[in-house]
Amino acid sequence: MNAYYLPQPSRWPVTGACALLLSAAGAAMWINHGSAGPYIIAAGTALLVYMLFGWFGTVIRESEAGLYDKQVDLSYRWAMGWFIFSETMFFAAFFGALFYMRWHAVPDLASGDTGGLWPGFKGNWPASGPAIEGTLTPMRATGVPLINTLILLASGATLFWAHLGLKKSARGQLKLGLVLTVGLGMVFLYLQASEHYHAYTAMDLKLGSGAYGATFFMLTGFHGLHVFIGATILIVILARSLRGDFTPGDQFAFQAATWYWQFVDVIWLLMFVLVYWL
Repeated sequence: MNAYYLPQPSRWPVTGACALLLSAAGAAMWINHGSAGPYIIAAGTALLVYMLFGWFGTVIRESEAGLYDKQVDLSYRWAMGWFIFSETMFFAAFFGALFYMRWHAVPDLASGDTGGLWPGFKGNWPASGPAIEGTLTPMRATGVPLINTLILLASGATLFWAHLGLKKSARGQLKLGLVLTVGLGMVFLYLQASEHYHAYTAMDLKLGSGAYGATFFMLTGFHGLHVFIGATILIVILARSLRGDFTPGDQFAFQAATWYWQFVDVIWLLMFVLVYWL
């Protein structure tokens, strides 16, 4: 029986902790109008990027050196599974907030005595609030959201095609599939950014526009961040594929990237239905 691989003491966990501490301290200073806040956040971000490159580079070198056995591979798979589960709970909290406000709190407030709220309050969604003049126009499912849905579905197909190429050692298919997937992810982010810009400038829909504005931008914005992270991971996978990494029998990093991208796709489908369509 092979011994479980035990890595050497590493500086990367401490480096990552310092990076997060700097970022949190910088954010607190920035919120409280501290002039040094943005610079401390930038330093924390730079240190975090350095840590990610260093730590993942170490893991990649150890893996390519053949130091990992099946037990280590299983540990990584469980770790990735729990990570995706934690991300699922993250979005579940925001979906729960949307569900509670839209289908419980607002109708409940409208059905009782509304004298304690504001004149003319109605249980409509989106609820604008007394400090917002006029009514809010909700984002529609047609247009950019529908196009982005098709883009993410297509990206899932191209990534699956790339995986098929890896399984049959078709390196050209693997690389082309990854390039197409990353490209579709970038198009998605561009269109989402244009949608947010249009909401802010033409529709006067902002993060502070009541419960609807808060939930809309928090859900779509964080999802966009996850698409960016997923695309970054796939770029790393593409770079490794270009240098000859991964084989049909050694492909966990590729599989982990596909799991994450599929998670991003599923979350968007839920968002398209619950945020845009209903």
